[in-house]
Amino acid sequence: MYEQRSDVLIHIDEDLTDDAIHGIEEDLAMMDGVYSACVSERARHLMLVDYDPEDIRAGRLLSEVEAHGVHAELIGL
Repeated sequence: MYEQRSDVLIHIDEDLTDDAIHGIEEDLAMMDGVYSACVSERARHLMLVDYDPEDIRAGRLLSEVEAHGVHAELIGL
């Protein structure tokens, strides 16, 4: 079976503590269909999420980020 992969960049508006940003990374990475979620240490407002679009939609990823009480946007869709 062919594994389909895609990625999306999520811009987080707020300045977050290390614990908060890494908590979002961990929660996203644990979702079904997500291969990895990684925040840039140099551009801490940007999180790259690698996922299978057959299993999960980018909008669902954004909703999970926003569930942490932050404002965010999908970039590059």
